Amino acid sequence: MHQQDRLKTTLLQLISTSVTLLVADYLMDRIRFDQPWVAIVTAIVLALLNAFLKPLLVLLTIPATIFTLGLFLLFINAAILMIADQLVDGFVIDGLWAAILLAIFISLVNGLLGGNVKVMKHSGGNELE
Repeated sequence: MHQQDRLKTTLLQLISTSVTLLVADYLMDRIRFDQPWVAIVTAIVLALLNAFLKPLLVLLTIPATIFTLGLFLLFINAAILMIADQLVDGFVIDGLWAAILLAIFISLVNGLLGGNVKVMKHSGGNELE
């Protein structure tokens, strides 16, 4: 994949996460953004936390993850969201259960999008990834 395609894919993933967070704000009483642009900042913080902190947390909790057949990853995702709540002013999650519900919602949306957003080029009737 070319550098430009990676940049487009990353931007599309940030936009999709931002929109997912805004929809969650609308649907869930215990998730709030003071301003819509805070969802973009939150998506960036989540991307950084998922890139750097989450692998360490997953590594340290392998026994719990195996014992719970992977369900413990949901708590790791909720913990990442709660850390983002502490780092981003204007983003509020009211409690662990709200974070777990938000983690489930984000996972469902990502699952519906196939795990990631892909950039497709259209050139003369042929679609290339």
